[in-house]
Amino acid sequence: MNRKLFNTLSSLCLLATFQLNAAWLEVTGSAVLLESENTARTNALEDAVYQAMGYAGADLGSFPNLRPYLSSERAEYQFSGNEVRHVMVIQTRKKSGKFYLTARIDVYPSANSCHKIQYKKGVLLAGFKIISPQHAAMGGIYQLGDDFSTMLKRQIERKSQSFVVSGTTRVPVNAGQPSAMMMLAEDNDAQYIINGQITDLTSTLDQKLLKSDQVNRQFAVTIEIMDGKTGEVLMQNNYREIAEWPFSRVSQVDTKSARFWQSSYGQAIQRVSRNMMLDLESSLSCRTSLPEIVNVYGNKVQINIGRIHGVKRGDQLKLWHSAGFIDQQGIPRNRMVQTDITLTVDRVYEKSTELSVEQADLASSIQPGDLLTKQLPR
Repeated sequence: MNRKLFNTLSSLCLLATFQLNAAWLEVTGSAVLLESENTARTNALEDAVYQAMGYAGADLGSFPNLRPYLSSERAEYQFSGNEVRHVMVIQTRKKSGKFYLTARIDVYPSANSCHKIQYKKGVLLAGFKIISPQHAAMGGIYQLGDDFSTMLKRQIERKSQSFVVSGTTRVPVNAGQPSAMMMLAEDNDAQYIINGQITDLTSTLDQKLLKSDQVNRQFAVTIEIMDGKTGEVLMQNNYREIAEWPFSRVSQVDTKSARFWQSSYGQAIQRVSRNMMLDLESSLSCRTSLPEIVNVYGNKVQINIGRIHGVKRGDQLKLWHSAGFIDQQGIPRNRMVQTDITLTVDRVYEKSTELSVEQADLASSIQPGDLLTKQLPR
């Protein structure tokens, strides 16, 4: 069975061709040539493997574990303990400043991946600020922080298997104020908060002997992810890309335009947003989704997740009572106690769900703030 699928990826805005046959995929990935052909090859190979995993429904959280091995220039790659078993490079070519790589990729998706057995977790996305505005002077790209936040939001909404953006905020996010961050997350029904800063937009001039000089520009960004239930910082990471700046050094560039995002520099930024999403999947996808009870009426309860999180009618969940306390030093301590109460989903809305309590005589013990966990089918 052969099928061709043409899909313009938001991550690279490039054309890819798929051919499906049993458990293997033949995929063409591509990347922009800059200084190093080896870097372009690596980017194209990563693009091909990423496409194959997404198309086959494999766990994207395992993709960052493969990336270090894909940077070595080989004809074949074999992996164990991963849903991607085998990668064979069939063809490479260069055309119009781009590097194309076709590979045969064997993918065996697991039915027990974390994103398949629990609900999507809500994230609150804060705006990315440019630390040194003078770096944005060339091109006048002072709004790039807001536009990158929008790009990351779109990346998570379209490609993430385990997360959904529950909201965005312009409130300053400060890891040194965990109580305030917990309140901010609660107001937005978010289990995690994502915050970041753009740290480098500087450029360098690459002087050519026989052709026009080329301007290369940096894009460096930091990211910080906090637990909305505790205020704890769970993950910090740095990302950096360099790509050709194809615009005039004196022109004003609209960072909302297709022309910008389809340029080599725009594609590099999109690659950063994709890597952020993949690292989020790798680090936090297997953490338990914790829907919270927001209302109780009789033997019915309302929770703060719904259709966009993957809730379906008939799902069963177990109840955990909130039993937090303040210790002798005045520090709040979160504590959850599992109960024997089971709830069944009756009605599913966009961002909320109505459930009925199976043990009606125990319904009076349920309170807003109690948490639920999805019960796996036997």
